[in-house]
Amino acid sequence: MSERTVPDFVDAPPLCDFVTDYDRAQVRLYARLLDAEADGAALAEIARILFGIDAQDDPERARNVHDRHLARARWMAQNGYRDLLNGHTA
Repeated sequence: MSERTVPDFVDAPPLCDFVTDYDRAQVRLYARLLDAEADGAALAEIARILFGIDAQDDPERARNVHDRHLARARWMAQNGYRDLLNGHTA
């Protein structure tokens, strides 16, 4: 059984300058990624717990999924949150 705590994620989140339905569905994931980064958590641990990916079996996918979602989480923290607070929809 997978330990993944985020349902229905895609390997590459959206790359756009507005908040999407996917972003809204992944707010918790984004927050957990930012917390994990601040805590200095290891990639293998993050990939396993948040995405259900074994970084030893699939290191490239683990790195790509992590890095892309972390970049989106940073964008949401710096920019996208405004749309969420204002109730804007894509």
